[in-house]
Amino acid sequence: MPDPIDPAGRPVHATSAAPTPALPTPALPTPALPTPALPTPALPTPGTTPPGPHPGPLAGVRVLELAQIMAGPICGMMLADLGADVVKIEKMQGGDDSRAYREPRVNGESAPFMVLNRNKRGIALDLKHPGGKRVLERMVASADVLIENYRRGTLDKLGLGYDHLSRINPALIYTVVSGYGRDGPYGDKGGFDLIAQGFAGLMSITGEPGRPPVKPGNSVADINGGILAALGVLAAYVHRLKTGRGQVVETSLMEAALQQTYWHAAIFFATGQSPSALGSGHVLAAPYQAFRTADGHVNVGGANQANWERICDVLGHPQWRTDPRFADNTGRMANLATLVEQIEAVTATRPSAHWIAAFDAAGVPAGPVHSIGQALEHPQVQARRMVVDLQHPKAGPTRALGFPIKLSDSPARIDRPAPTFGQHSREVLGEFGFDAAEVDALLASGALKEGED
Repeated sequence: MPDPIDPAGRPVHATSAAPTPALPTPALPTPALPTPALPTPALPTPGTTPPGPHPGPLAGVRVLELAQIMAGPICGMMLADLGADVVKIEKMQGGDDSRAYREPRVNGESAPFMVLNRNKRGIALDLKHPGGKRVLERMVASADVLIENYRRGTLDKLGLGYDHLSRINPALIYTVVSGYGRDGPYGDKGGFDLIAQGFAGLMSITGEPGRPPVKPGNSVADINGGILAALGVLAAYVHRLKTGRGQVVETSLMEAALQQTYWHAAIFFATGQSPSALGSGHVLAAPYQAFRTADGHVNVGGANQANWERICDVLGHPQWRTDPRFADNTGRMANLATLVEQIEAVTATRPSAHWIAAFDAAGVPAGPVHSIGQALEHPQVQARRMVVDLQHPKAGPTRALGFPIKLSDSPARIDRPAPTFGQHSREVLGEFGFDAAEVDALLASGALKEGED
């Protein structure tokens, strides 16, 4: 029979292999009931703590984030937005490497670091120091999730790998984001987003036909890697609620990039041929791309026959419906260059706003090609609370991207700015059972750094 478990999925009994250090168990906060209208999150003011218990579904879940730069921190950020208490554990020499990204900075603070580490508390800990190692072990004893993105074997060499930590806490969900995965011939290789995109073929299908390979403008592998890791954590947490057991959750930048190729992989599996770049066009359907207008470009989605016929009417060429070159999707794909040329001969005569209004009226999916600034300032983006305001202790007023999933009964909330380096070291260790004298000794030994509030 398995050990009984508590409501959070933690085994009630310690294992005999390595007794769990006795720690006071913080009371899990009772989530506040949200209003049905998805209330706008309350924002903290300078010098105040965030508002009361988080209403999110992960309230009370403890997460230790040893990851840095992007993929791992995105995983931690998503869990934090959903209510988890995420403690970012940074290395003593400079902290998360994204703190060193010099530009842009806001009052000396790295904007890239701040945008990925909101809703977290931060401590600075030397894991190579015996005292730092003991601190992590004690924290793991009452943690639910650990996130790391070191190369394979790095934490094992420090005596802090999964085999050791799972003996301290068998319910621990140990989450790893690596370059290529922890097995296979590339299991020992490190990875970055650019390298993963090239490896997975994304750069061969991005850009204009006949041009050199192009990296998608955003960090596809890093961002998706973080999302996949968060998904894995939630799946493992459900499993733990059923069984009381933790496990390793693993994904990689390579897999996160390769997952983006579903349509292109389908073509290769069916034909043995690798698709190439099509600019803004679609690999399976036409017309489905950006078209030149009198003042820029407009995206038009004619992904099915009904929409294609509506497009013909809007553009004033109903005869295209029966033109053998364009009558069905197979013909349109075979004659794509001619199709684009004829459509743009019409769309180039009027501004983008005209065509968007015309396509909207006809029920054809269409939209502008925004700059990042135009997108972030659009009323629809504001209405969906995808831009939030925060007050950082050093940077002052800052903005961040909102949470892209809306839950009616247990909403995400963003109310804490990214931590300054070592900002919460004393506060967090106190919650994990360390008294003031122990914290002072760790600071004096160099195992811990205390930052500014």
